[in-house]
Formats: sequence, C-alpha cells, structure tokens
Amino acid sequence: MKNQIISDSPRLNTKINKTWKAVIVANVTDYPSTVWEDTSPEVVAEYDDLETVNDIKSVLEGDGHRVAFIPADMNLTKALAEQKPDICFNIAEGLGGESREAQVPAILEYLRIPYTGSRILANAISLNKAFTKRIWRDNKLPVTPFQEFIIGDEELQTDLEFPLFVKPSREGASMGVELASIAHTEAELREYARLIISKYKQPALVETYLPGREFTVGLLGNMQNKRHPGFYNHQGFHFFPVTEVDASKSITPGVYSKTLKKKDVGDPEGVETLCPASIGFDLQQKLYSLAFQAHTALGALDFSRTDFRLDAKGEPVLIEINTLPGLSRDFSDLCLQTKAEGFAYSDLILEILYLGATRWGML
Repeated sequence: MKNQIISDSPRLNTKINKTWKAVIVANVTDYPSTVWEDTSPEVVAEYDDLETVNDIKSVLEGDGHRVAFIPADMNLTKALAEQKPDICFNIAEGLGGESREAQVPAILEYLRIPYTGSRILANAISLNKAFTKRIWRDNKLPVTPFQEFIIGDEELQTDLEFPLFVKPSREGASMGVELASIAHTEAELREYARLIISKYKQPALVETYLPGREFTVGLLGNMQNKRHPGFYNHQGFHFFPVTEVDASKSITPGVYSKTLKKKDVGDPEGVETLCPASIGFDLQQKLYSLAFQAHTALGALDFSRTDFRLDAKGEPVLIEINTLPGLSRDFSDLCLQTKAEGFAYSDLILEILYLGATRWGML
C-alpha cells in the first residue's frame, strides 16, 4: 500500500460551514465519580486528565462549536439528555470490565447520538487480545503462536517454544507486563500465569516471545472518507511516521512494561521513542499495510494505533491494536507522531471529529 507522508505540512483546511453542540465524554482522574470503588488503580491509570479534555475543548471551540464536557460516570445518560449534543467526542475508557471501552459507544448508540471513533464491537474486541489475534489469524495476518491459560495448569501447546511471554488477555496500557512476563522455563510460565489469573480475574495470554525491534503505527481515516485528497490515500487513510519503541536500555530491558509507561517522556530510565523510526522503505510499507489490514479486520473506524514486533527473521508481527488511542498533546504516541510529521494537534482533533461526523451523515 502506498502512503504519502507530508513533512512539515501546513495546516489542513479543516474549517466547515457548520457548528454543532459537541460533548466530550471521558473518564477523568480528576473526577472521582468516574471511578468505581472496585476499579483497579491500573485501570484508573488509563484515564485522561482534565488538561487533555480542555485541550480538545479548546480546539473544538476554536472551530466554532459549542462544547461541553460530561464525565463518563453513572449519571452519563441523564447528563446527555440534558445537554442534547449533536455529536460526542468520545475518549472514555469505561468504568470497568473486560469490554469497558465499548460501554460509552453502546450508550450513545442506544440514545442515537453520533460519536467519534470505533463503534461498539471493535472497541469490545480490541481489548481482548486473544480474540483479536484469532480474527487476525483467520485473516492470514502475522501473529505469533499463542494460548490462553484459564487456570494455569493447561497442557502447553506444541507450537509454543521458550522463551514465552505472559500477560493479561483482556487489558490495555501494558497492565501485567513486566520483566517477569518473559518465561524461560515451564515453572516460570506457570507461576506468572497463575499470578495474572489471580490478580486480574481473567485468562493469561501466553505467546512466543518476539526478540526484535518494536514499532507502533498510527493512522487516520475510514473506507467512506473523501476528505483532503493528497493527504489521505485512495482508500481513505493516512499513516503517520512510524515510531520505534526501544526499551533495551531501560529499567526493564527489552520489555515495554507497565513500569516504563509510568515514566515521563525523556526519563533516562524510561523507554526511548524514535519518530520517525530509522527503518527502510520496504519495512515501512509492510508496517503500513499490516496496520491497515489489522484496523479494517476488526472494523475499527477513524483512528487507531497498532503495535508490532519483529520476529527472529526480522519480519513484523502484530502484537495488539488500540482502537481508542490516547490524545494527550505532548505524551500520547499518536500526538507525538502528528507532531513529528509537522502538522498541528488541532488538525488531528478536528479530523477525528469530522471523520466521525461524515460517517453519521452530518457532512
């Protein structure tokens, strides 16, 4: 798939001759009402802060829209009825459970309110890593051999060879991913798998460890997209510069762990991110093609971020997809990729809004 990268591109002509009542829906760490009493602190760590909400609000207001913020809590349906939005800008992680990122889309569809980003099914599936891998595997996309452990005593599949990698099957943000995730023996495997099962109340995903470089690819667009010819390709998608995630010199060498994700950008003990990644054209095109196929196989919409690792032969293998990637201006991968390409954060936010609005027949 050919992609056109625009370096130091000017602002996109995003202005439209319509204004809407737009509501930002989010789980925010500053709002206790968006956190259930039994919500894991690790889940809460995925939530946005008020600064991100205000950044998005400022962008939308700057384009002429009337904007409000509604916390994604137990009062969401009542607040939506009061606000009567034309469209919702959804960044909500949900209140808990294995399909939590699908909770707000389900409410919005029940109330027949248009919203940005992927719909119910894609958001429900993508958090389930094993189910996602089965879909990709059925679509002939490269995934490493894997097995779910329900109790930890299951017989190991014959296609799995040590070292193996162990993590929760239905979590995001590197939850449960630490140095101990790399198992070199069956004893190590079963010990960490049982810990994951006990702590997260879900299966442990066990897969062949991939020893190569790690990359992440962000994209914008959908198959119905007719916006900005030249920025989007003929299929309606735009791919951002590839980011390499290098944890080799970190406090968890070779593992992009939960510990590392807590580190600030630039922390000497943290992960090093390189964007654009220093890779050849052929590898770049493989990553773009696979990100597109991974996105469309799940029915994701408007924007996503897909993670890869190279195998022992140097070939890219799909790890997981984030159908609701973070939008923190100076922190989230997608925003850093936008910045590396040379166009404004405001363009990213407005493109997400207008891609969604177009799908819902508002443009």
